[in-house]
Amino acid sequence: MKQLGLGLMIEEEGINVSRKAEQNSAPVTLIKGFLNHDEQARLVKESLTYPFEKPVITVFGKQYPIPRSQVWFADCGCAYKYSSLLVTPTAWPQGLMDLRVRLGKELNIESNGVLVNHYLNGFDSMGWHSDDEPEIEPNSDIISISLGATRTFMLRNKQTHAKQAFELESGDLLIMHGDMQQNWQHSVPKRMKVLEPRINLTFRKLIVGFHE
Repeated sequence: MKQLGLGLMIEEEGINVSRKAEQNSAPVTLIKGFLNHDEQARLVKESLTYPFEKPVITVFGKQYPIPRSQVWFADCGCAYKYSSLLVTPTAWPQGLMDLRVRLGKELNIESNGVLVNHYLNGFDSMGWHSDDEPEIEPNSDIISISLGATRTFMLRNKQTHAKQAFELESGDLLIMHGDMQQNWQHSVPKRMKVLEPRINLTFRKLIVGFHE
């Protein structure tokens, strides 16, 4: 894959790559159809074995289960803390390990953990937030891959409140570049008409041993 300058778009071997760089656009790269149908099917099948959980978080003194299920796969020493929850890593399944290696080779982006979110349907969601936890390697890229139902991925600038929306389809890959988390939030809003499940994989690089 060729390296792109800001604002360029190319198609190479059937892959459409674009980088948004306008003043009110988030620093992201979208690759449509990164995973083909067979690759998606294998990962969805593997996901049936994942030990998904629905953690309970505390918001303003009250406890709520998150509106989705998730599991954290990562290398040893890569515990992850968010919403006051410390999540210890689960060993990588083979399909996600293979995908991790591929992302490193093709996109030159290293990762040592992947958060897998399972949205049962359009009632499951994710609120506005930034992936800016201190254990994440500073200015590292985060790769998001979608499987299953098409869902809206929203972005919002923290200063200008400018918004962007992407309709992420199964097999799409979106890179949130390192400087995005400082200035932008993102969310997956409810979509009541969506009845099918969606799985989202977010590969990220943590500082090994941060919580030890």
